[in-house]
Amino acid sequence: MPARTGKEFLHGLKDDRRIWVGSERVRDVAAHPAFAGAARSVAAIFDLQHEAANVCLMPDPETGELINVSHVIPRSREDIERRHACIERIAEFSVGIMGRTPDYLNVTVAGFAGRADEWSANGNERGAANLVAFQKEIARRDLSLTHTIVQPTIDKARGDVPAPGDDVALHKVEDTAHGIVVQGARVLATLAPFSDELFVYPGAPLAAGTDAYALAFSIPMATPGLTFLCRDSYSTPGNAFDHPLSSRFDEQDAFVIFDDVEVPRDRIFIDANLPLYNSVMVTGWMPNIMQQTSIRAQTKLEFAWGLATRMAEAINAVSGTGAEMLGEIWSYAEMTRAGVDSAEQGAYEWGNGVWFPDGRPFRALRGLLPFWFPRVNEIIRLIGSHNLLAAPTSAQLADPALRPLIDRFLHGAKDTTAEERARIFRLAWDFTGSALASRGEQYERFYLASSGRAFIRAQTYASPERARHLLDRFLKEEIA
Repeated sequence: MPARTGKEFLHGLKDDRRIWVGSERVRDVAAHPAFAGAARSVAAIFDLQHEAANVCLMPDPETGELINVSHVIPRSREDIERRHACIERIAEFSVGIMGRTPDYLNVTVAGFAGRADEWSANGNERGAANLVAFQKEIARRDLSLTHTIVQPTIDKARGDVPAPGDDVALHKVEDTAHGIVVQGARVLATLAPFSDELFVYPGAPLAAGTDAYALAFSIPMATPGLTFLCRDSYSTPGNAFDHPLSSRFDEQDAFVIFDDVEVPRDRIFIDANLPLYNSVMVTGWMPNIMQQTSIRAQTKLEFAWGLATRMAEAINAVSGTGAEMLGEIWSYAEMTRAGVDSAEQGAYEWGNGVWFPDGRPFRALRGLLPFWFPRVNEIIRLIGSHNLLAAPTSAQLADPALRPLIDRFLHGAKDTTAEERARIFRLAWDFTGSALASRGEQYERFYLASSGRAFIRAQTYASPERARHLLDRFLKEEIA
């Protein structure tokens, strides 16, 4: 089966999945007001791959059928550059607001399958073979995946990973003739309503004695015993003038409950194998997936700079302090672009013939981006000031009695019309001040863990040789 269209994707959402939002179990995701806007957007991404086929589609190496480029297992720097072009095109569609478009997990699984040698360690040959087969399946069926790698927080004093006997965290409870049974919960299944499969894989390393929690597998969204509790919907039904972003890009997040869920044997990638669980994420996962996440972040920052600049131009605030703040946003976007370029140009073989980018620039970005995004929102709100709260709606603009007044009193500087001004400031508010914007800021603060954890990892993995060489000159020189 070749790459799907948007219509085919939407048809795939019609199953018996247990998706809850508020007090309601949603029977038809694509038609429900809480999800319809984002469902159409994800469908548009599936259509986009056909519209941009020269960028986003490639022949399957074995079958020749067209698959999305984000499924490629990189074997050269050219593969990484080709993947960049497809990821960038997808990120541009939602201007980076949707952080978990299907290409995110396509890239993740391709990286895992490419390093099947790591997944086959410690007697896990069958699990690794299952993972390789799964990667081919999702590419050829063009599946949309959600994932959940974070343990639920019950008591921070107990730490962030389960202790033996924890009955809340996801764990294995028994073997069956066909697979294993699991119970417990995990978070944060972003894109859950719009996915075909739930992919569970390692997050933070587990402690000794917690083998039952060391699991990796994938199951269809409608698997019996699987329940998704979605957060409040931030989707705002209506026209794109009034709510240009929140009407279409609320990708959703969900708390996942596994109530005696049976996982088939051929979908198990790690089965209570603690040493393997704690090892497979420490090498190539980060530089592989950070290519996708950093391209998305760069796109979002470039959009933010363009939006802030257009907003400042509309009120003639592009000089002085306004220029200083605009230059700050540009600098964040440019540093992200430079980091992506440096990581890709420094790509090399990580083992098993697989190429990933250089991880060093990405480790730096991973800690800095959670600071930059909230600051960008602050700058846009500072430049916009009260104007963000004084943008008429499309209905007000369409009112024959109100329109002359709006045109007279709510136009912008120079030749900016009232309608143009309203569009700019409504877009800016939806980007920084709406419920979706607030979720986005919280999401960016903890995207791939907090900045604090990212900086600790950066220090842990940093190579000290050059710094020590520069320092030792002074520490070892003879005292006259």
